[in-house]
Amino acid sequence: MLLEIKDVCAGYGDLQVLFNISMHVNEGEVVSLVGSNGAGKTTLLRILSGLEPIKSGIITFCGKDLMAMKSYERADYGIAHIPQGRGILGSLTVKENLVMGAYPKAVRANMEKNIAKAYEMFPILNERKNQLAGSLSGGEQQMLAISRALMIEPKLLMLDEPSLGLAPIVVKEMFNIISEVAKNGVSILIVEQNLKQALSVADRGYVIETGSLVMEDKASDLLNNKAIQAAYLGI
Repeated sequence: MLLEIKDVCAGYGDLQVLFNISMHVNEGEVVSLVGSNGAGKTTLLRILSGLEPIKSGIITFCGKDLMAMKSYERADYGIAHIPQGRGILGSLTVKENLVMGAYPKAVRANMEKNIAKAYEMFPILNERKNQLAGSLSGGEQQMLAISRALMIEPKLLMLDEPSLGLAPIVVKEMFNIISEVAKNGVSILIVEQNLKQALSVADRGYVIETGSLVMEDKASDLLNNKAIQAAYLGI
């Protein structure tokens, strides 16, 4: 087990957003956390990245107490977070964004090798390497965000709404890329409203509603669940 979350409660001030969340991600596994907007998905990722505290509960990563780590230490331990909106540095070039992704000491020596891997995975980034990242299309920006996250050689890659604002054909390509990343041994936690796409690439899935987990199952079984289909797919 790579990541384990036990009975986590969290919120903002007096507003409680998460209620007794318990879930896990195994090594080499793709897990999707799906639910409607405002269900608490982004809050959970922000907690895992150290951007928000918890009120109670336990979170361990590689057997270590994650909440005892500073937010900037978590990249050193192999946690990469692609936030909603991608979080690229628009005033820097594509290559400069990739270089910025290689800041953990443990991976600096591999920077050029990992940049070459990024260009191999996304040839368009090589073509655009000297272009300002803010001028890229939405799909290209998502490719850059994934590549920059992979620069730290993560054990766990977390993606927050990777399909947001992308054309359907680009969404399909993006999830194919996520599957390829997983095949290289990177564990992935996807937070997504697009239930069908998110579960199509996952091994397991959790469904969250108003801050509480209401269902957990194999991704394929969740996709075929009549209640899930009716609630999220309109079937």
